[in-house]
Amino acid sequence: MLSLHTNSAALSTQAALNATQQSLATSQQRLGTGYRINSAMDDAAGLQIATRLGAQVSGMSVAMQNTQNDTSMLQTGEGALNEVTTILSRMKDLATQSADASSTTADQTAMQSEYDSLGRELNNIMKNTNFGGQNLFLKAGDTAGAGAASGTFGAANTFQIGASATETMSFNASTDLNALDTALGTASTQYATPAAATPGTELTAAGGATTAIGNLNTAIAAVGTLRSDFGAAANSLSHVYNNLQSMSNNVTAAKGRIMDVDYASESSNMTTQQMLMQSGMAMLKQSNQMSSMVMSLLQ
Repeated sequence: MLSLHTNSAALSTQAALNATQQSLATSQQRLGTGYRINSAMDDAAGLQIATRLGAQVSGMSVAMQNTQNDTSMLQTGEGALNEVTTILSRMKDLATQSADASSTTADQTAMQSEYDSLGRELNNIMKNTNFGGQNLFLKAGDTAGAGAASGTFGAANTFQIGASATETMSFNASTDLNALDTALGTASTQYATPAAATPGTELTAAGGATTAIGNLNTAIAAVGTLRSDFGAAANSLSHVYNNLQSMSNNVTAAKGRIMDVDYASESSNMTTQQMLMQSGMAMLKQSNQMSSMVMSLLQ
């Protein structure tokens, strides 16, 4: 129907042009930002899923840092215990030499002096080994040799190894640490009371050197037990880190498949919308000429 008041063709073409313009604007926005979803209007469900995945990736990233920090803390403690082992081995050498009949009283006195010095160094290591300002074995001022370690490893520890509250790892070496502290105190009086002016008698008393050998064997075994605790925990954290890294990569990829724009597909879509815009503008021009056709009938 030819009409001056209503141009149906023009109205339809304008509606199509508006829809095409919106699609073109969406394509340009996606290509400009690199994201398929720029607001909830683009894909409400996809945005919700991607947001949840993003939070998981962020949490796993922090958990990976935690595992590395925890591993470093364990390695710091294990490194200190390695030196404790070295010192105890030297103390055992002194005790073994002192127990021999060829050692004179003067020899034993000299060896006792070194033995006491090594005992004080054990005290220094156990009291002052720290990580990030936290004493790992004993707090400064605590009485060593009392079997009541109160540093970080003197109680149960919880490592946060995942993005959720349930992803934790428990580590408790307090029993073995207390056993080591007691064993060191038994092996060396200077370990328990480093400020004492009176020299120890582990190597100078009758039969003392033989007893010291047994005590030192116990202490060395206690160090080995504690070091194995640290090593096992560090190995577990290494596997946790590898698993977190793998999960993080996969979850990041899943989030990318939801959020990221496919440039090949979206570029093709933008070209299509541009062509539709051009053809729509041409048809709108043609439809606007319908009124002129009506006027020709009145001539």
